[in-house]
Amino acid sequence: MAAYIIRRLLLMIPTILGIMAVTFAVIQFAPGGPVEQVIAKLQGTDVSATSRIGGGSGGDFGGTGVDPTAGGQSDVTSKYRGAQGLDPEFIKNLEKEFGFDKPPLERFGLMVWNYARFDFGDSFFRDVSVISLIKEKLPVSISLGVWMTLISYLISIPLGIRKAVRDGSAFDVWTSGVIIVAYAVPGFLFAILLVVLFAGGSFFDWFPLRGLTSENWDQLSWPGKIVDYFWHLALPLTAMALSAFATSALLTKNSFLDEIRKQYVVTARSKGLTESQVLYGHVFRNAMLLIIAGFPGAFIGAFFAGSLLIENIFSLDGLGLLGFESIVKRDYAVVFATAYIFGLMGLIVQLISDITYTLVDPRIDFESREV
Repeated sequence: MAAYIIRRLLLMIPTILGIMAVTFAVIQFAPGGPVEQVIAKLQGTDVSATSRIGGGSGGDFGGTGVDPTAGGQSDVTSKYRGAQGLDPEFIKNLEKEFGFDKPPLERFGLMVWNYARFDFGDSFFRDVSVISLIKEKLPVSISLGVWMTLISYLISIPLGIRKAVRDGSAFDVWTSGVIIVAYAVPGFLFAILLVVLFAGGSFFDWFPLRGLTSENWDQLSWPGKIVDYFWHLALPLTAMALSAFATSALLTKNSFLDEIRKQYVVTARSKGLTESQVLYGHVFRNAMLLIIAGFPGAFIGAFFAGSLLIENIFSLDGLGLLGFESIVKRDYAVVFATAYIFGLMGLIVQLISDITYTLVDPRIDFESREV
């Protein structure tokens, strides 16, 4: 196992380099970069979905000491749409501020060197370091991702086992109908329905609609803080877990059905073992391998990708919303840092998943497996 873990850790290096190279090529050369964003804001033409981001480009770069409206035109401004009337020296200062005064390969190499030392620099449009910004948003995404994954698995695994044991029964048919409907309904539509029904929309005002905690959080007792925390999470988690538990439940059922029909189960029953002994002593260990294999994808998806619309609907300022705003605003420092961190965490979670295989089924030997 030790040799396998070392090989996997070494394999992470080219993998994360590939992720960063693809991200750099796609994002860095996309039209409307950070220089264009600043020019658009100075010219009053910034109409992007995230033009409300605080700090304002004009204020951020007022320290260059150059009047942005002075001077005429040159080649340095002609390559930027909307740069007419801006001082070419000001544009050069902007390019230097954002690092665009260097060739692309040099920029990429410098980024890789800094990221290897976990030096992510500062946000382009916020007066704060990228790592501080991520730490600020991280609690929201951790809360949504971890709890949603746990809740969906706590529901789907027992439900899937029950459906497999009672395959073809009325219980199986009715729960399958519920699961199909749950999977078909988009999470953000269900979130809007929850807001309308239970968050002061048109009917009841039972749950809060903003943040993870109440304003009087510091004055609450520890039991009160726990209740308040889950009170704020109730609706977002319900909306996010709807389709997640549906997928996992069907996967669990099919996995258990495949194992139940195998010969070793017939042999175990013929030896006089009870259904519980057969199910949890033999079938469970083999069937759960497929569920464990899907855990990293479910966790990473819930942690990073699945919460963007939910964060917007419930006014939760997490990593999903941060990533969306950073891409729209071409805040490359944040975009690349989040891609690096998310990719690295995904690789680590996948390795942990492989190690968990051996805990569920010690017969699996990774030492002889080629990576």
